[in-house]
Amino acid sequence: MSDPRDIDEDAILKGLSAEELDQLEYELQEMDPENAMLPAGYRQRDQTKKRPTGPFDRDALLQHLEKQALEFPDREDLVPFTGEKKGKQFVAKKKEIPQHEQVMLEPELEEALKNATDAEMCDIAAILGMYTLMSNKQYYDALGTTGTIANTEGINSVVKPDPFKIYPEEPPNPTNVEETLERINNNDSGLTEVNLNNIKDIPIPTLIEIFEAMKGNSHVEFLSIAATRSNDPVARACAEMLEENTSLQSLNIESNFITSEGMMTIIKAMGSNATLVELKIDNQRQKLGDSVEMEIASMLENNSSILKFGYHFTQQGPLPEPPWPSHETTT
Repeated sequence: MSDPRDIDEDAILKGLSAEELDQLEYELQEMDPENAMLPAGYRQRDQTKKRPTGPFDRDALLQHLEKQALEFPDREDLVPFTGEKKGKQFVAKKKEIPQHEQVMLEPELEEALKNATDAEMCDIAAILGMYTLMSNKQYYDALGTTGTIANTEGINSVVKPDPFKIYPEEPPNPTNVEETLERINNNDSGLTEVNLNNIKDIPIPTLIEIFEAMKGNSHVEFLSIAATRSNDPVARACAEMLEENTSLQSLNIESNFITSEGMMTIIKAMGSNATLVELKIDNQRQKLGDSVEMEIASMLENNSSILKFGYHFTQQGPLPEPPWPSHETTT
């Protein structure tokens, strides 16, 4: 036997046919069948030589597997060697009501309930106050209708949401601010109502000019600047106007950015105003606080002209106790 180091491996490989090369590659593959972490192709040699009959279709394969699973009968779970089925068959227990808890009804009422539909039983349960058997919507729907069945699908029906109502968008305020300011300055007798609500792009200096012009105006009776982003400087101008104006009857400054400091100046200015009948100041960006509410209560007790006052008190203490003067507060 010659020395293995003298063997020319390249010459041997060149002399092998294609089938012999495949056989050699098959024998040289290193497999690890015990390693479950490796793919199947590295744990066992490929023993198939069949060519693919078409492209791989994953959806078709899943449908075929699902069809096969449905057609294959389930294997019964049997006890080894005996052939008996494991476990016991479930039999629902009938809950018997004790004799002392059974309710006996009149024969006519018993017959009526026996023939009642699910929808009628739902309304009857609501009338009897059994609100735990149904949703809040079913309960209040049944109480709110007379002569008809409100819950037509019964107690076990799926609660459906209320249909979404689409309301038309409110058109923008068409008031011309510059023209209105000029008419207030000119004391136009035809201008008795100024509505600037929801105009959010009015500059703060323009709002202050409007209240400055209102000091000498004798025809405007209603002024509303709700939701105009008014702040404390506007509130101070409003307070100065209230001390001098003698024609304004209604003022609305709700839904603005006026703080407790600015609102305090307006409430104190009401001490010298005897013509304003309606004042609305609610829904500011921050709470006004106890001191402002106490000042409001004191103002309402001493002012005899205010008949309508729009504000939601956050504390019970400042609420004026009856008898009040001839005005009423809106809370």
